Amino acid sequence: MSAFTPASPWALTVAPMLDWTDRHCRYLHRLYAPQARLYTEMVTTGAVLRGDAARHLDFDPAEHPVALQLGGSEPADLAAAARLGAQWGYDEINLNCGCPSERVQRGAFGACLMAEPGLVADCVKAMRDVVDVPVTVKHRIGLDHGDSYGFVRDFVGTLADAGCEVFIVHARNAVLKGLSPKENREIPPLRYEVARQLKADFPQLTLVLNGGIADVATSVAALQGESALDGVMIGREAWHRPRVLAEVAAAFWPDTAVLDDGEIVARMARYAERELARGTPLRCIVKPMLGLGNGRAGARAWRRLLSDTRKLAENDPGLIETAWREVRPERLAA
Repeated sequence: MSAFTPASPWALTVAPMLDWTDRHCRYLHRLYAPQARLYTEMVTTGAVLRGDAARHLDFDPAEHPVALQLGGSEPADLAAAARLGAQWGYDEINLNCGCPSERVQRGAFGACLMAEPGLVADCVKAMRDVVDVPVTVKHRIGLDHGDSYGFVRDFVGTLADAGCEVFIVHARNAVLKGLSPKENREIPPLRYEVARQLKADFPQLTLVLNGGIADVATSVAALQGESALDGVMIGREAWHRPRVLAEVAAAFWPDTAVLDDGEIVARMARYAERELARGTPLRCIVKPMLGLGNGRAGARAWRRLLSDTRKLAENDPGLIETAWREVRPERLAA
């Protein structure tokens, strides 16, 4: 057994990513990392309460532990949505205080909520009053170009006083005007030291580092040293190269068996059979698998076959293993 074995349930998490981390993506990520904590795409309170709740909330039991991320700023609506999420079986309710998109700002939630810590505290209290699962917050370290540590320290302190015990810290500022969501993930500098200072000031809280986490070395380093953080959240790297989840899981929990890509392809093919029987289009199931072949010979053919609209329209789950033969024929034969 390695001397480094994180104990926090939030040691390895996968970021909520709009249009990406749907239930099929989460099922794939679960195969790579059995201990990872998975997050839904951000779902607005309106979509949950007044839309097709099943479409937004359904998940496979294999996804546990899985968290529902909510977007909203009305305490009563967030409480109602959180209650529904807990009834649906989610293990955690997470409030988005980090998305900088203009559309989200027009809804008066996301990163702009960091300017109103009192309101966010009321939202946290309202949700905690109606659910027994953890209510957590994902946030940035500042707004626009301000670099005052006191801003994020007071934000976290106010929410901690309201009962929030778990914070996912995207260690970049959110620039609300002038940068796109993509630019907001790349241009504001990463300041991991701010997350560590938060841990030093709030040692009783669970603090998870997000932003730029793309390999084992960065993940392990975040959980070691002075003011070690409690976990890491991996974002787009898990989409483009899902194998990174298995690599980090193996470093964190070396006694846990990790599936190879061939077995994951076989399991996703069986999953596709079940989902197709429920009426799910094959294109939705294979979308998160496109990055699985990255870095291998045949990766281009893999992506081409799994993006062929004519073949996908046939809804034949055998397409998955047919495409895999282009990547690793000997593994499929074995």
